[in-house]
Amino acid sequence: SGWGSADNPGNRTQGSCVSALHLELLDEHRISLKGRYEHTTEESGKEIEDVQTQHEARVVLTSGVAGAGKSFSVQKFTLDWAEGSENQDISAVVPLSFRELNLIRDEQHSLLTLIQRFHPTFQKIPAEQLSVCKLLFIFDGLDESRLSLDFSNSQVVSDVTQKSSINLLLINLIQGRLLPSALVWITSRPAAANQIPPSCVDRLTEVRGFNDAQKEEYFRRRFPDEELSSRIFSHIKSSMSLYIMCEVPVFCYITAVVLENMLTTEQRGELPTTLTDMYSHFVMVQTKRKKKYKQEHEKTPQELAEADREVLLKLGDLAFEHLEKGNIMFYQEDLQQCGLDVTEASVYSGVCTEIFRRECEIFQKPVYSFVHLSVQEFLAAVYMFHCYTNKNTEVMEDFLEDQRNISSLDEFLRKVMEMSLQSKAGHLDLCVRFLHGLSVESNQRLLGGLLGQTENSPETIQRIINNLKMVQKDDELPETESLPWQMMSGDKISPDRRINIFHCLMEMKELSVDQDIQEFMKSENKSEKRLSEIHCSGLAYKLQISEEVLEELDLDTYNTTNEGRRRLIPAVRNFHSIKPIKPSYPKAVFVRIMKVTGTYDGWLESYNAKSFIYLFQL
Repeated sequence: SGWGSADNPGNRTQGSCVSALHLELLDEHRISLKGRYEHTTEESGKEIEDVQTQHEARVVLTSGVAGAGKSFSVQKFTLDWAEGSENQDISAVVPLSFRELNLIRDEQHSLLTLIQRFHPTFQKIPAEQLSVCKLLFIFDGLDESRLSLDFSNSQVVSDVTQKSSINLLLINLIQGRLLPSALVWITSRPAAANQIPPSCVDRLTEVRGFNDAQKEEYFRRRFPDEELSSRIFSHIKSSMSLYIMCEVPVFCYITAVVLENMLTTEQRGELPTTLTDMYSHFVMVQTKRKKKYKQEHEKTPQELAEADREVLLKLGDLAFEHLEKGNIMFYQEDLQQCGLDVTEASVYSGVCTEIFRRECEIFQKPVYSFVHLSVQEFLAAVYMFHCYTNKNTEVMEDFLEDQRNISSLDEFLRKVMEMSLQSKAGHLDLCVRFLHGLSVESNQRLLGGLLGQTENSPETIQRIINNLKMVQKDDELPETESLPWQMMSGDKISPDRRINIFHCLMEMKELSVDQDIQEFMKSENKSEKRLSEIHCSGLAYKLQISEEVLEELDLDTYNTTNEGRRRLIPAVRNFHSIKPIKPSYPKAVFVRIMKVTGTYDGWLESYNAKSFIYLFQL
């Protein structure tokens, strides 16, 4: 599959756009990229989904959760081009990751000097050649960007030799005002993808990670011992949360590390069934490995050495502070601000890994990240829990803004949940799931040295569960005739955010709602079973993750409230169509469908169509 099409009039062969000398230089560029990405083929057995594009697609945005394989897709695409096996209608592939761009975000560059800074082989190619060549710019990791991309009111840059800020160069390149002949490929986590206006994107693709067959294949390859691999995979399949998370290759690695350790050592005990269980064990396994590396005397989890405890809490501080800011890449000064010595962080290589870049003057500065975003979110949750139990009022006040009336664990978790639900991007969702999982006694025992003295009486746990279910009570939009944009932003808690409350219940091992949903899905008379709002949130999630694409979503068949039907709307993504709905439904239902599907055709019967068209275009 290629980016371009042979019948695209914009296609040009390399021979027609550059001289023999410049072809030689581009060959040097190929060799440089090939050396950079040769390791890509050494990755384990995951088939990378190529970016399927039409010839008219100039800007492609690829979305996928952290660790799903976006960067690997970029590397594989680039390597295939460099080796001459794919996409040869492209004159040159120009990878520019946001991690790299962050390092020069305060510098002024022209597009030409920007390319030359990262790809020195372009230094001998004159500016006029850029406009006649077919270049593909790949901007990997929008979610890691520390650039400010404001598309609403930006200065025009149309000359490849015109110096400007890095922000403006990217904006004008994406908008097509700068080097309009160029193709642009951007990768991002879903929460950050909305930084690029839909009007600038010609094609949206998704990297989904492992399918069910690939999950099993991963563990079969990881563990040649058939009995061990069968035990591990059977356990994973028994837990919905673990099985779903194994779509992410990095989570497969984390799971493999933990379960191998528990099943092949004397460290027996109940196997992890929730994400919080798994990550709690993962951190302890990495700490144990670090002790072995340094030949330290091993201690039980409860006897976590003070030095280990201090470093892990500093990593938690780093994770928490930058999760709030939306940063997943850190520099040495970021570590130092949290009291971390660089060598300390490096010893915990399973948790915090230094990322070394090419030998280039701007990369003398090492870049750090956690091995996966979810590890950052887990350590951030551990740090928050620690601050709560140790009455660190400064951190709590900065985060919660108003710490009054927070005298118990259930009040603390209720306040944190309220804050996360206000986020449209959902950047705190997994952290909040972990916080609720940390209230479970088994995880408190395992991480006791990190969390401090906690309260987990049955009464407290029940209050937390009750609070979660109460958050699900009616919160519909008012039936107002205000401006469409005001109505849209008035959607206090979106159905997608509500689904996270269902996940929190699962992390607390409160399975009653999940069991009710399973019974409902097996029932032949579904319309007779009354569904509460929280059941609808859980059901929407179950329908979303189904590998089977369903025919038609008919909201009228569900015996629930209008708010319950609104909670079901995220499931639209897994249906071929949605049955036209009644004009009597609240506006919130229509707004949500448009946000999910991007259209109003078909399902909208006679409900003030013009205002909804206007609403969607805003």
